[in-house]
Amino acid sequence: MAKTSKGKTNISASTQQYLDIAEVKDGTVVMKDGTLRAVLLVSSINFALKSEDEQNAVIGAYVRFLNNLSFTLQIVIQSRELDIDNYIQYLRSKEKEQTNKLLKVQTADYIEYIKELTSLGKIMNKRFYIVVPYDPLTDKHKSFFNLIGEAMRPATVIKLKEKTFRKYQEMLERRVESVMNGLESMGMAVVRLDTQSLIELYYKTYNPETSKNQELVSLEKIRVEQ
Repeated sequence: MAKTSKGKTNISASTQQYLDIAEVKDGTVVMKDGTLRAVLLVSSINFALKSEDEQNAVIGAYVRFLNNLSFTLQIVIQSRELDIDNYIQYLRSKEKEQTNKLLKVQTADYIEYIKELTSLGKIMNKRFYIVVPYDPLTDKHKSFFNLIGEAMRPATVIKLKEKTFRKYQEMLERRVESVMNGLESMGMAVVRLDTQSLIELYYKTYNPETSKNQELVSLEKIRVEQ
């Protein structure tokens, strides 16, 4: 914050300065400290419904997965209220298209049932993410005072040269492949988020209320001024 000659307060720093993300490109998140992140969207499995042999197989695969890890992972679970407005609009359009009177009535009844069901309580939607990091300086440990100092000041942007970025990205890809193979061995479906999906994820995470009313523009339509 800085004061002008007339005594008015002028905000000299943007809130974006305090975010840890420097840029998102090629399906990779580049952090301001020069490290990289890949984000995987992972499905869940209903462990309780599996047979004893299937449960033992899943546990064995999970143990092997953990034992093969030589780096840290971050598990993120997002629980959001399910927005059914688009689904209701879709059903209403189908109702108008119906020529069969019985199906038209049944569609209308189904819409009212869904609306009544959601009015009784919030229906939550859960998504599971695995964040795979790559830090070229993992062997260098920071002191307690260095960590406190970084937390008290805005992150400093470390710009990676294209050659360095590609080198780091190659190392990250190996980690991602290893993690995906381990998760798939447990019967989970795994998808790596691309650039558009990553931007949408962080946009909705940092702007939960705004994102409900204002959707993010497609990456192809975004123009960056140089």
